Amino acid sequence: MKIAIQLYTVREFFASVEEFSKAIKKLADIGYRYVETAGLANLGAKQFKQILDDNGLRICSSHVGIDRILKEPEAVAEEQSILGALCCNSSWPGTQLYDYSSIKKTAEKIAKAAEMLKKHNLVLGYHNHGIEFSKCDGKTWLEIIMESCSEETLTAQIDTYWVQYGGGDPAYWINRYSNRLNSIHFKDMGMSTENKQVMVPVGTGNLNWEKILKAATRSTAKYAIMEMDFSPLYPIWDAIKISFENMKRWNLEAE
Repeated sequence: MKIAIQLYTVREFFASVEEFSKAIKKLADIGYRYVETAGLANLGAKQFKQILDDNGLRICSSHVGIDRILKEPEAVAEEQSILGALCCNSSWPGTQLYDYSSIKKTAEKIAKAAEMLKKHNLVLGYHNHGIEFSKCDGKTWLEIIMESCSEETLTAQIDTYWVQYGGGDPAYWINRYSNRLNSIHFKDMGMSTENKQVMVPVGTGNLNWEKILKAATRSTAKYAIMEMDFSPLYPIWDAIKISFENMKRWNLEAE
């Protein structure tokens, strides 16, 4: 598996071309070679891609909302073609009610987006947060979503932190969808002095990385994508560097 970083981690540097370019160079200097997009930092796709190219970074996948895929699939496909991404990962688009019928309708919405992307030779991956580990009729929402579509049409992107947050075992869910994973979000969980669960650099928290790595390396996931939605205990650049060094130490591929 190759090491990557989700650019949402450095979203505070999206305000200008100069800040974004400096942040991308900094990631490259640390050793990252692959990124997952989280929007385009207010840039056009060509300019965004050029900045990555100039720093030797490649796009492993993009994060694109379900609603946008449904509303403008051609625009999404054109954008991904420019970026060179073959996979779009999306997360929970929401529902008005939380009974089985409503969750099933949301799952069908996700499946429809997957079918639209497939027509453009793109793959949709479903990215979990914690909410998908709520249950309806004995099944987690994640299971209902993944059952809505064939393995060939809808893949998965398991997020280790959010599985744990939702009360699940990350290694179990990686194994559960071992043959459907396009990538895995490597995110660690620690505790603050206020007794709250927080994100910490990968390898410094309490997740069972021995089990996670064993499951991950047996799966179809091609990328281990580091991400920190927030970093309350470490300066963000320290967290990014520590995570990279630990993932490299685990023999994940840096190049």
